[in-house]
Amino acid sequence: MRGHRYLLNKIGWAFFTIVFVILLNFFLFRVLPGDPARAGLRDPRLTVEAIEAIRARFGLDKPVINCFETLNPLRLGSCRVNPLQTQFFIYVGNLLRGELGISYHTNRPVAHMLVERLWNTVLLVGAGQVLSIFIGITLGIIAAWKARTTIDYTALVGSLMAWSLPTFWLGIILLFIGSRQLGLPIAGKVTPGGNFANMWEEWLDIGRHLILPTLTFTIVFVGEYMLIMRSTVLDVLSEDYILTAKAKGLSTFQILKDHALRNSMLPMVTIIALNLGFTVAGAIQIETVFSWPGLGQSIFEAVGRRDYPMLQGAFLLIAVSVILANLIADLLYSYLDPRVRAS
Repeated sequence: MRGHRYLLNKIGWAFFTIVFVILLNFFLFRVLPGDPARAGLRDPRLTVEAIEAIRARFGLDKPVINCFETLNPLRLGSCRVNPLQTQFFIYVGNLLRGELGISYHTNRPVAHMLVERLWNTVLLVGAGQVLSIFIGITLGIIAAWKARTTIDYTALVGSLMAWSLPTFWLGIILLFIGSRQLGLPIAGKVTPGGNFANMWEEWLDIGRHLILPTLTFTIVFVGEYMLIMRSTVLDVLSEDYILTAKAKGLSTFQILKDHALRNSMLPMVTIIALNLGFTVAGAIQIETVFSWPGLGQSIFEAVGRRDYPMLQGAFLLIAVSVILANLIADLLYSYLDPRVRAS
C-alpha cells in the first residue's frame, strides 16, 4: 500500500511541476520587451501593414489572457474578449494537440523541427552517456578498491583534469587532433553529397562523424561519474555490514558485487538521471563546435535569430525531460532501496 502511495505521490508532483513549467514557459516570453513580430524578423523594410499581417499570422494580435493587452500587460482591457480566443488558451489548446507554434525564421511547425533535431541529439547523448557511465563507474570501483595506491591517485588526477576542462576548448583540441592526425570528419552528421550504396554505409559514415563529439562528451562526464562512484564506494566499504562480510570470508569481488555496488548506486542514479535530463538539450557547446545538427545547435541558432516559438518549445522540452528524469530516478531509488517506499 505504501509503495502505491509513494508512486502516486511522485507522479502527482511531477504532473503539477509540468503544469507550472507550462505556465512559466508561456509568460516568460511574453514579458520580454519589444514587439515579437519585429524581433523575430528584424527587417527594417517592413511596413506597418506587413507587421500587422505577421502579428495576425502568429496570433500576436490577440490579448495575452482575457483582460490583459498583448503589448502592454500592465494595461487592463475591457474584459469583453472571449477567454478561449486569448493567446494563453490558444497556446494550451495547441499544446494538448502536440502543436508548439510556428517558427519565425523557417515558418515551419516547431514540433516537427524539434523532433527532427531531437533524434540527432539522443544519438549523440546516448552514445556519450553510455560510454561515460560505464567507464566512470568502472574506474570509480577500481579506484575505491585500490584506495591510496598509485592506481587510485592516477585515476583521481585524471578525473579531476577531465572534469575541469572547458567543454568548448576540449572539443576544439579534439577537432584539431582528429582532423589532422586521424582524418576524421570535423562537422555535420553525414558527408555532404555522399552517395551510399546501402544503409550500412550510411550508418558507418554517421559513426565516423560521431567519434569526435562522442569522445568529447565522454571525457567531460567520465570524471564526474568516477569521482562520485569512488567516494560512494569508499563510504559503503566503511560500513559495519561490509566488515561482517569480510569476517565471513567473502572475497573482495563478492563484497563489491553483492554488497557495495548496489548501495553505492543510489547517488549515481540521481546524478545520471539529472545529467540525462539536462543533456537532452544537447551539449550546446559540443554541437556548436562540431556543427552537429541537434537540439543544442537549434537553441543556439534560435537565440541569435530571436526565434521565440522555437526557444519556447525547446525550453519546454528540456524542462519536461528534467522532470521525467527526476521521476525515473525516484522510482529507481525505491527499487534499489525498498526503505525509500516505507518512509
